Order: sequence, then C-alpha cells, then structure tokens
Amino acid sequence: MIRVLIVDDQIVVCEGLRAILSTAPNIEVVGTAHDGQQALNLIPTAKPDLVLMDLKMPGMNGIHATRALREQYPQIRVLVLTTYDGDEWVVDAIRSGADGYLLKDSRRAELLAAIEGTIAGQTHIDPGVAGKLLNVVRGAAIPDSSIIESLNEREREILQQIAHGLSNAEIADRLSLAEGTVRNYVSSLLAKLDVTDRTQAAALAWRYGLVSRE
Repeated sequence: MIRVLIVDDQIVVCEGLRAILSTAPNIEVVGTAHDGQQALNLIPTAKPDLVLMDLKMPGMNGIHATRALREQYPQIRVLVLTTYDGDEWVVDAIRSGADGYLLKDSRRAELLAAIEGTIAGQTHIDPGVAGKLLNVVRGAAIPDSSIIESLNEREREILQQIAHGLSNAEIADRLSLAEGTVRNYVSSLLAKLDVTDRTQAAALAWRYGLVSRE
C-alpha cells in the first residue's frame, strides 16, 4: 500500500485528489495539508511514502517544503502536482529535490502511474514542462567529453537504464546485479558527471547520444 500525503492550499483540490486516489486499491491517502509547514508537521504521524506537493501556497511554499522535507526525510518521495509550468518553478522544484513534476490537467491514469512509478524510483516529468528542463541542461555547463569517454562499459549500461527511467531495483534485475551494487554505481556516476541527481544524469546521457531510443 502506497501512503500518500496531499499538500494543496485549495480544499476542493484536496478533496478531489482524495476521491481520485481512493479509487486505486494500492493507494491510501493518509492526510491533507494546506501549506508546507503543515505538511512537515504531519509527516511524523501520517508517515507517508509519497507527498503530492503543490507549489504556490501561502506561508511555506512547495519549493521550500520540498527542500526541507528531503533534508529531514530523504526516504519520502515528492511528486509535484501544480498548475505552474514557468521555467523558474520547474527548475527550482527539481533542484529542491522533487522526484517528479506533473501538471494538474494530467489524466487520472497518468497521475496514478506517476505515483506508482515515483515509488518505484522512476522520474516522471510532464511533457508540458520537459522542454524547459532540457533548455536548462542545454544552457548549463556540461562535463568535458573525456569524462564521458572515461566511463567503462558497465557504467554506460547503467547510465542508459537511468536515462530510460528505471529504478535501481529494475536495473539490478535487468543487468543481473545486486541492488546494492547498482546503488554504488549510480553514486559513482553522479560524482563522475558532477551532477546532483538522476534527472540531470539522464539529460546528459541523451545529450551525448549514449541512449538508444529503441
């Protein structure tokens, strides 16, 4: 059972999301909060696996709440669900530690799939904002090509799987490795590429043509 905490300043939105999620047999809504601080206060008693986070809220907004949540409870996943698709919101949310970014016009099936995928370690980015992230990556400093060329065959294999959105467990299963071994490889890759998360590593893999589209 996936335990979800809904964070949105609009009561009607919280009620609507609760109704939608209640139709999924493997999801339980363990609480609702209307600002970031209230969400943080609820975490110890609600014990969510995933926080469905709005961004623009009074008091502590979703960006600050996401950053605080990842610092205090790194095991909890954060999936942004918002109406805001501006560059600054998208980039700040990801940099603050959000595991995914969806817009509120997403369909029910897309929302449920994103929640399940996020728990599994995948990264879900709404197509409506994916281009903005790519533009940021294109304009950012990237590793020297010699760093990319220094990756051994196994590191390249794992980076390719990351770029396709697979979790550590899924990569381990596909490559017949222990999950702990994959976790070590991922940490090493992030350090070699000088990036802070899997989303940035995946973007670089696509940019350097290391990923097959098959």
